[in-house]
Amino acid sequence: MSQTSGPESMRQAMADYVAGVHRAYLEATQGLAPADRGRLPLTAAGSFTVAAIGTRNLHVIATTDRLPPPQGPEVAIDAAEGDLTWTLRFFDPVVLPALGLLDESEGARPERVRDLLGIGSVVYHLTVPPGGGLSAHHALHSGTGLAHTHAAASRDYDSIAALLPERSDAVIEMRAAEAAELGISVLLLARLLAPSDPELAGMAPGTPAQDVRRRLLTYLRGPR
Repeated sequence: MSQTSGPESMRQAMADYVAGVHRAYLEATQGLAPADRGRLPLTAAGSFTVAAIGTRNLHVIATTDRLPPPQGPEVAIDAAEGDLTWTLRFFDPVVLPALGLLDESEGARPERVRDLLGIGSVVYHLTVPPGGGLSAHHALHSGTGLAHTHAAASRDYDSIAALLPERSDAVIEMRAAEAAELGISVLLLARLLAPSDPELAGMAPGTPAQDVRRRLLTYLRGPR
């Protein structure tokens, strides 16, 4: 994390980083067809909350879940970029004591962090490790990468839905599970959608969701 002094400076650095991520995301998706761009998770959300959560790592989660108004020492900052509007909320062990008991000594635990806040709808979840940066360069890299990831996933899921119109419910659930980084759920849903594919059946829990998604699409497009 970049070196800043005092809570106000850190909050401003976080606000600038989030705005930079969203700006880079919008710029990276300018070349898409209007309808394709509108279906991307961030642009489709329009108005949302971004939770900056300080544990051993810094978790940055965009969600369309409705959070109650700030209480006590919690701080909220309203911001906008293009058609996007969001409220940045800050959570640490002072605001949410349970965060102080979270052990991330062996790696980030994004699912547990979301569970502690009760977040169910995830537009994106970025994790900044200890020593990571919040500079404009880091924001550009994060926002551009996020846009490319969302665009690729959106195209794949649109194709899967077209190939399995009778299973649109499961495809929607799989799309949401990948957005929420629920890897095991992604794998189980892919197996449900393609029960005869031995390659999906042989994938181990922990297989990256994008690999599961791409394998499912490859199987559905092939001879069966």
